Amino acid sequence: MATPLRIAIVQMNIEAGNPEANFAKMAAKLEEAATANPKPDLIVLPEMWNTGYALDRIQSLADPDGTRTKAFMSAFCRKHGVSVHAGSIARLNGTTVTNTTYIFDTQGEEIGQYSKIHLFQLMNEHLHLDAGESLGRFELGGVPAGTMICYDIRFPELARKLALDGARILFVPAEWPHPRLHHWRTLLQARAIENQMYVVSCNTVGESGASTFFGHSMVIDPWGEVIAEAEEVEMTLTAEINLALVDEVRGRIPVFADRRPSLYQ
Repeated sequence: MATPLRIAIVQMNIEAGNPEANFAKMAAKLEEAATANPKPDLIVLPEMWNTGYALDRIQSLADPDGTRTKAFMSAFCRKHGVSVHAGSIARLNGTTVTNTTYIFDTQGEEIGQYSKIHLFQLMNEHLHLDAGESLGRFELGGVPAGTMICYDIRFPELARKLALDGARILFVPAEWPHPRLHHWRTLLQARAIENQMYVVSCNTVGESGASTFFGHSMVIDPWGEVIAEAEEVEMTLTAEINLALVDEVRGRIPVFADRRPSLYQ
């Protein structure tokens, strides 16, 4: 993995209930991101980009076993020699649907998979989706990383578990709406500060039903400093991160060495 790591974050308006339009738009935006100068090492996508929150029709809209998504992303990564954190999609698993993330390396190999384990009742996820049952751990070019999805960032124990398992970068695809911009920014910075790791988030923009998504995709360093932040429009946000900073911060404030887990039960 190159140092610094160049990241492109695709912040887009998702058309709820229209996978064909969303695949076409995503393909164009991926091509644009991959052919930029300088070329990114990694491209990151938002949550549920294939269907949006068309939950009342999600059974008929979801990608069966993620087959279409996986084939497309694998071929794209091989073509361009880039890695992709493919946000998340609605994946049909027999008779149930999960909100599932896939990660691919520069050879097009799937190197990670995660299904959202905390379902957001305010958007009725629990009525239409099944929760995942395992953590989102993977390695990106030899670098331990973790992934969560949207509502998951309200659960600090999940981020801490990923950090304790070695994660140096935490990826967060999301569809996070107004009026909770302050929560979005604060929670992401908190996860970076308390776990002394990079946080890379990709939100959406536009309207879907009663919800308006505000963008503000961000890259946050292990000190909690926002080093790149998108606006409230469709755009590709770029940033470079230096993973040596993770070791520096963890060395200066030894949070992990000073933990007392026997008292936390």
